[in-house]
Order: sequence, then structure tokens, then C-alpha cells
Amino acid sequence: METKTKQTGIAKLEIDGTVFELPILSGTEGPDVVDVSKLYATAGVFTLDPGFTSTGSCESQITFINGEEGILLHRGYPIDQLAGNSGFLEVSYLLLNGELPTQTKFTSFANDITQHTLIHTQMDRFFDGFRRDSHPMAMLTGAVGALSAFYPGAMDSSDPDERYLAYIRLIAKMPTLAARIYKYTIGQPFVDPQNDLSYAANFLRMCFAITAEPYKTNPILARAMDKIFILHADHEQNASTSTVRLAGSSGAHPYAAVAAGVASLWGPSHGGANEACLNMLRQIGDVSEIPEYVRRAKDKNDPFRLMGFGHRVYKNYDPRATVMQKTAEEVLGELGIDTPVLRVARELEKIALEDDYFIEKKLYPNVDFYSGIILDAMGFPTEMFTVLFALARTVGWCAQLNEMIEDPTQRIGRPRQIYTGPATRDFIPISERS
Repeated sequence: METKTKQTGIAKLEIDGTVFELPILSGTEGPDVVDVSKLYATAGVFTLDPGFTSTGSCESQITFINGEEGILLHRGYPIDQLAGNSGFLEVSYLLLNGELPTQTKFTSFANDITQHTLIHTQMDRFFDGFRRDSHPMAMLTGAVGALSAFYPGAMDSSDPDERYLAYIRLIAKMPTLAARIYKYTIGQPFVDPQNDLSYAANFLRMCFAITAEPYKTNPILARAMDKIFILHADHEQNASTSTVRLAGSSGAHPYAAVAAGVASLWGPSHGGANEACLNMLRQIGDVSEIPEYVRRAKDKNDPFRLMGFGHRVYKNYDPRATVMQKTAEEVLGELGIDTPVLRVARELEKIALEDDYFIEKKLYPNVDFYSGIILDAMGFPTEMFTVLFALARTVGWCAQLNEMIEDPTQRIGRPRQIYTGPATRDFIPISERS
């Protein structure tokens, strides 16, 4: 990857009377950065940044977020334009290749995906090793990692053709794996892919079709599913993406690196947020209980927190939530569903957009708030929500992993620390210890 940063200035750092000059670099968008990559070599000190909230770990040309303005760009294209005018596979091509495809290139790419949707028959027996009540994310972590046993050729991450094939297989097979996990948990036979359907429609069919009767995918639900995939396709250097990059920096198998990303995504503060949000709505239970829970949310001494509001990065309205809100209305209108959970969600949304406390704190409904409502209405159990997130995010992980491998400045990840344990001390034999 050719670097596109420019040096725009010098930052001066004085340590014990010695001044060190650090380059200030500028990218296409976003704040400038102080390059500290040679700080230890020149000054003998590290920087400390728990959570890496003020540290850029890499140069990337894939996704840009401006949290203050509520902007999300993929390769320069605003997320609302992509979600409104494109499809998931077209966005996948964009993330992987840097540009939107021509019709010929898109047809070829979509065909590549379609031809790799099936999984090895031995993989079906792999699922029998799991308990029926295993969490779907536990099964997905194992299943994705197991792909490396079926495609050992992808171990050569230095070969761009092998890498590309690995990415195609991952994007193509993830819906099949996710659908099989769902079917396994409810005790129904697996449904194989049907390659004349779209990516999202095929996935819904594999999840909800049964052998006893014909199944026809609802186009409104398929489009909603496609938008959910688009909105979750990539989100810059978040925890799971950073995990994939870190695992891949060691030269690990692409399937192993993505499996590590799946494991990281499982956390309730990351991919599990929409599951946690829906559980919160069920906990509230009824619209009449909302004032009490809102009061608790405003109380700093109460551990209760409203899930699905605000975002670690966005200090404005989550641009994905704007798209998801409209999609939620379409899905709920199509299905004609009206439940206590949905009534609670609608009232909470209204309060968040009108209440001075929420407005002042910028606690707007985020993408997790709406996606959980949509997936629940479609019939997915909450335990499957993060699996669907992982399905969508796979293409982002692949694009980020490929960019990292092609970046000549990247080395194996090795964060440093400030050590606060015991100083050097001599070993005392156990017989002499008091």
C-alpha cells in the first residue's frame, strides 16, 4: 500500500532538557497525528494510552469516521448513499478493491462469491460436536477457525491470489455457517444455499426455510437484511478489526485471524450491544415503566444504563442509525408487528430525541438500538444478533487484513507497557520463606 500521508509540521517534546522533534502527519480527512514511531529509539521513552483512544495504529484508506459531525465514509462514499443506492456485495467489492465496480467486474465478483457458498460436507458433522445450547458466537468462533483445516493453502498470506481466494470463501461461506448455527440451535435440518438468490435473500432462506413446505423470501425483509449487512460492513479500527490486524500481523492464517475477530466481537461492549439493547427493552417491559428507568439512567449512582444510546465514537447522531430507523419502520409496517418491546422502543426513541438530558449528553439512538428491533421482528433470537454482525463485518475484516499485509511499514504488532510490578529481587528457596 502506497502511503498517502504528508508531513505538515514538527512537534517538539522536551525530556530532561533535551528537545526531540516528532513529525506531524496529515491524512485525507480527520485530525493530524504526531508520529511517535521512533520516540523510543531516539528518546528512550514510550507513550502511555490505555485503550489506544489517542493512538493511530496504522495508516488506512478504507473507512473514515468523524464522530463529531456524524460522518461515516467507505473509500470516500457516505454510508447513507451506499445503503440507499447500493447492495452489500457491491459495497464488499468497494471495501476490498478501493473503487466501485463496473458491471462486468461486479458480475464476476458476485459469481465468485456464489460459487463458494457451499461448505465441505465434513463441516456439517463438525457442528455435532457442540452442545445444542451452545451460544451461537461460541460455535461461530470455532467454525470459522476450523475453515483453516479445510483450506490450508491460504496459509501463504504472501500470495495475493491465495489471499483473495480466502476472502472470497469467507464472505461466501459466512452466511452458510451462520444459518447452520441457527438451524442447529433450534433442531432443524440444514438448508443449503440457492445460488439464484441474492446474498441477503439466500441467507434468510437458509435460516427460515423448512423442508416441509415451500419458502419465498419477502423482498422487503431481504432488502432490510442487505442494509443491515451494509451498515455493519466496516467501522474503522474498532476492537475486533484491531484484533484481526494484530493476529494477522504475525502471519497467521486468514481464517484464524478472522476467527480472532469473531471472538473479540462477541463482547457486549462491541458486537453484543444490540443483544444487550433488546434485553434492556424486555427488562423495562412496559411503557408505563419507562419514566422510572429514565430516572435511573440519569442517576450517576445507579448502575443501570440505557443500552443503544450514544456511541464511543459518534458524538452526534450515528449516521447508520438514520438509515436503520427508516428500515425499522418499513419492516415493522410490512410485518404488522406491535409488541410491548416495540412500544417501549418507540417511546424511548421519542424521549431521547426530545429530552434535554439526552440532547445535552448527545445520547442519540444508535445503530444497535434499531438493528436489534428489526432482527427481533424478523424472528432471529437475540443470541444470533452478534453472529449476523460478524457475518456482515467479515468483509471489513478481510479488507483491513489485506491492507495491513500489503503495507510495507507494518510489522508484527507489539504494544508496550509501563511496568508497575515488583523490582528485581532474588529467589528464596521455599524452605527459607516465612
